[in-house]
Amino acid sequence: MADIATRVYDHKWKIDPIVRSLIDTDFYKLLMCQSVFRNRADTQVTFSLINRNKSIRLAELVDEGELREQLDHVRSLSLSRGESTWLRGNMFYGKRQMFRPDFMEWFEAFRLPPYHLEKRDGQYELTFEGKWPDVMMWEIPALAILMELRSRSVLKDMGRFELQVLYARAMTRLWEKVEKLRVGDAPRIADFGTRRRHSFLWQDWCVQAMMEGLGNAFTGTSNCLIAMRRDIEAIGTNAHELPMVYAALANNDDDLREAPYRVLADWQEEHEGNLRIILPDTYGTAGFLEHAPDWLAAWTGIRIDSGDPAESAETAIAWWKSRGEDPREKLVIFSDGLDVDAILSLQARFAGRVKVSFGWGTLLTNDFRGLVAGDGLAPFSLVCKAVSANGRPTVKLSDNPRKATGPAAEIERYKKVFGVGTQAERPVLV
Repeated sequence: MADIATRVYDHKWKIDPIVRSLIDTDFYKLLMCQSVFRNRADTQVTFSLINRNKSIRLAELVDEGELREQLDHVRSLSLSRGESTWLRGNMFYGKRQMFRPDFMEWFEAFRLPPYHLEKRDGQYELTFEGKWPDVMMWEIPALAILMELRSRSVLKDMGRFELQVLYARAMTRLWEKVEKLRVGDAPRIADFGTRRRHSFLWQDWCVQAMMEGLGNAFTGTSNCLIAMRRDIEAIGTNAHELPMVYAALANNDDDLREAPYRVLADWQEEHEGNLRIILPDTYGTAGFLEHAPDWLAAWTGIRIDSGDPAESAETAIAWWKSRGEDPREKLVIFSDGLDVDAILSLQARFAGRVKVSFGWGTLLTNDFRGLVAGDGLAPFSLVCKAVSANGRPTVKLSDNPRKATGPAAEIERYKKVFGVGTQAERPVLV
């Protein structure tokens, strides 16, 4: 186990680049990339960094030269032979050869494309343009780099003992969470914390702590590199990116209304079992479920990623019942801004009514709140989203209007098409 405080104190570039592998990314990114590679490979997209916490002025905290150095380093990476062997031969979700030979041949030759970086009003404008399979692979490393550079900027003047105490306190905090979770029937939890982690070394430590503390209740990690190194399950399905781009490609309102279902029809051709998880909130959960085709009700479960999680789960349960499905056989994955108290509350409410699981993200891998003066290590909401496809803007509505993205006029158009009425705002914490 790494001595994190010493490694932070003695940082050397060759030992600790922020992103050290192309598979230091989330598993769902690779699954989605394969789907895009098969179905929409020539679509031209633009991804852009979005800092939802404007008070965090990243361009004043993170040195531009260091940022470019880390971004350039990631562009030099390629799959190692061992990584390729793991992806080609490992069993994922009970399936061997999850990744098709044509996709693997492409990925083995892959390098990340160029980026565009500017400073504006105390923030970085970081964009990536090109073919969808190429550009989408920037999202996770770009976020991980900026989050860790921000952490390093706060830690750079700390002494060796100060760092030891800081990490001891953070470790104690996490272990106390683990102890609360393993009382009684421990909830099933996976690590979803790659995108906004404190650092790679810290995420790896958190995963090891969860493995020891929760045993079989810890179901795995979204991070492919850590999953490979720790010999645990790689966890993930699909994300909002797919319906956002499919919707932007729609030629009229009728096509737009059907776009989220076309995404899942393409997904169903490739995957079965626990990979058939619906993410319904891109354009409003209630409307999505109301108009969903009957074949979607037979899918394994649903992931809840915005809005009131209990309310969304109740909506899903009522929908399954209305379609003749037994909710007790369905999986509900909660994944929005979770911490221990919310996990335990949702587990208590829905255990026995559905199969319950949790994707625990930022407050697993980046909870340093209150541990330094000025709270300079507190996590914040940084995302990297597809903002256009073939020259058309993308839109995300979400079940929380504070998470909506896209031009205002397009947001209003999408609300009308998808029948989204008044929505309750919720704080976007992480």
